[in-house]
This record gives sequence, structure tokens and C-alpha cells, in this order.
Amino acid sequence: MSSSRHPVALRLEQQVGGATRLLATVMLLPLVDGIFAALVLAGTLETWAGVLQVGLLVFGGSATLAVILAEMGGSRREQATSVLLVGLPLIAIAAVEAALAPTVATILDIPTFERFAALVILAIAAKTASSTIGEYLPSPGVIIGLGFLASVRPQGAALVARYDVTLLMHAVAAAGVAVGFALAVVALGPSLRRVVDIDRFRFGSAVALATLAVSVFLPELVPSQAPLLVFALAGVLAFDPDQGVDPDADETSDDEPDNAAVTADDGPDPQPTTPAATDGGDGQDPDEAAYGYPGEDAAEERAPWL
Repeated sequence: MSSSRHPVALRLEQQVGGATRLLATVMLLPLVDGIFAALVLAGTLETWAGVLQVGLLVFGGSATLAVILAEMGGSRREQATSVLLVGLPLIAIAAVEAALAPTVATILDIPTFERFAALVILAIAAKTASSTIGEYLPSPGVIIGLGFLASVRPQGAALVARYDVTLLMHAVAAAGVAVGFALAVVALGPSLRRVVDIDRFRFGSAVALATLAVSVFLPELVPSQAPLLVFALAGVLAFDPDQGVDPDADETSDDEPDNAAVTADDGPDPQPTTPAATDGGDGQDPDEAAYGYPGEDAAEERAPWL
């Protein structure tokens, strides 16, 4: 398997440490830096296509796939336990943020905030595709903060006690899709390690995220189902069964008989032995046995200066 060596992922791994902690950081980060809240307020979860997109691209995606396949060890049961330890808080916090969304919406200008939400997704897509570009872009938290300042309307603030049950269900479903995706990766891990190119899948996921951003910013130009199609295409293009075969191993196995034959053919020819001298003894002269010719010549060969 081609394990991802993306600089951002490596830096995050060094800071966090531990596969379970790294998985928690990757999956819970959208809840902490405001990306999920921005998508909720932008209306991304209003459709089931949006639910799948948030679950597969925001909570799951290439980062979750890379952590499970490249970093997480242990048996499948242990890996599934780690996923559930991260997934259950993910579902609970997603429901809480969705419940608070109507209250937050009373103090924000939603169309303005939607544009910043699209910028956040574009920034994440750029960081995912290229670490060099990502170094020049602000963090998602900074963009969300600027979007909040640009769209805040404190005079309209109100505590909304009535929660949108449909929105809560969609938020829980989006988090559940991410957990299901992670569990599926755990179950299919041995096969995926042989046939999935993680770096290629990471780039395809970045394109899908960019498509999601454009669909939020310009819904009239990009259909809402387009990010899912791009994500599926990324999975197809990342399929690389040839990487599971080690060409060096095949060449070695094919060459070993030839090398043995060459060694046998090219080695020194055995010296013909002469019959033992019949000097009354029934054994072969030791010098003749060692060198293949009578003892006097053997002595000259051993000490030519004598």
C-alpha cells in the first residue's frame, strides 16, 4: 500500500500521537473549528444528498481512510472499538450543534455566512491537495471567525427554544454516515491496503470538497449531487490492484534458478583425480586428495619459494 506522506498529515500526527487520537482529531475537527456549524447554517443538511456529502467528505473522506489504513494497528475488533470511541461523541456533539443552529441563525446574516462557509471548504480542499498551497492559506478557524464578524447582527439575537427535529435527525445521520464509512474501512482494511492508492484518493477527495464548496456558493451552477459523484469517481481512480504486487519479488523468484544455473555452469571445473599411488598403502595420498595431483607437485604449489 502507498501510505500517505502528506506533510500536513505528518505534522498533525507528530503533534497528536497515537492512531486513536489522530482519528479523533481528524473526525472531530469540523465540530471544533466551526465547519460543521457553517454547513448547517448554510442549509447543506436540508437534503439527504447533503447529509451523505457532509458525512463522507467533511467527517470522513481521505483523512479517515488514511488514518485507519496507514496508522491504526491491532485486530479488526480493536480498530472497530477505536472508531466507536470516536464516533459516539461525534454523533452527540453534531446533534448539539444542530440544536443550537436556529439560535445562532438569529444573530447572523445567513447569505454572507454561507459565502465564508464555501471559502472554508475551498481552503480545506486546497490544503488537502497541496501542502505548498496550504501554507499560504489561513486556517479554517480564522476564516470562520472572519465570517462570523462579517455576518453578525446582534440586534436580532433571540433564544430559539424550538428545535428543528428534521435538522437534528439529518445531523445525527451525517455523523452516522462518517462512522459507518470508518467501520467499513476497518472491515475491508486488508483488501483496501492492497488495492487503494491513498495519495490518489486524497487528491480526488480534495476535488470533491472543492465541488461541494462551489455547490454551496453557486447552487444554480453545480447540482447538489455533484460532490458525491466526484467522490465516487475518486474512489474508482484510486483503485490500483497492481500496487499490491511486488515486482522485485517476482523478478527475484524468476532469477534465482537462472543464477543457480549460472553459478553451476561458471564455477571452476573439478580437477581430475589420479589414482592413488600403489606404494603398498591402500589409502590415497593426502596431498593428492587435497590438490588433485601427487604430493611433490602439491608441496611445490603450497610453497613455491622452497
